[in-house]
Amino acid sequence: MMWPDSTETQELLSSALAGDAAARNRLFERHRDVLRRMVGLRMDRAVQSRLDASDIVQDVLVEANRRLADYLATTKMPFHVWLRHLARDHLIDAHRRHRGAARRSVDREQSLVGAGYDDRSAMDLAALIRDGEMTPAAAATHHELEARFQAALEVLEETDREIILMRHFEQMTNQQAAQALDLSEPAAGMRYLRAMRRLRTLLEESPQERGAP
Repeated sequence: MMWPDSTETQELLSSALAGDAAARNRLFERHRDVLRRMVGLRMDRAVQSRLDASDIVQDVLVEANRRLADYLATTKMPFHVWLRHLARDHLIDAHRRHRGAARRSVDREQSLVGAGYDDRSAMDLAALIRDGEMTPAAAATHHELEARFQAALEVLEETDREIILMRHFEQMTNQQAAQALDLSEPAAGMRYLRAMRRLRTLLEESPQERGAP
């Protein structure tokens, strides 16, 4: 998953600012799929049973359309970062509204991190961080890998989890991740290295060593 080309986005923003309704519609539609992916990565599974990521994305795009003039007039951040902030706010609101009801049935058994990442992305990341200390069974099957990643990602601090999701599953550059997290590029790079070291450690630990139930 990659965010749309920034050059074309800027051209569409300029056309939208000039009153081109078709450019405005194209601007939002070309971001719909990547927003759905971004939201799906972060949806609590308990909430997923009650609400689809597409519903949240639709609300995000409606708000973005309403606020686009203000964004163009006052906001300096890149368009995709602005959309991510809106999506994050809507996701938090959705969790707040739906988790209470979902908790009664499945909340105790489900992870705080959605399963929106694909097997190939997870396997690529596993290959990147795996070393000789990990048992062969750790990455032997996709199902086991997913379960281990879910558990490990949940334990990470929020910013560490975010930068791994951004870099590996949203395929953002270090510069883009820094902008989204409001960090300097060196700070984002250091945070990413720290998060990867922590993730490696967690994947090498047994659930009992992590304190998982």
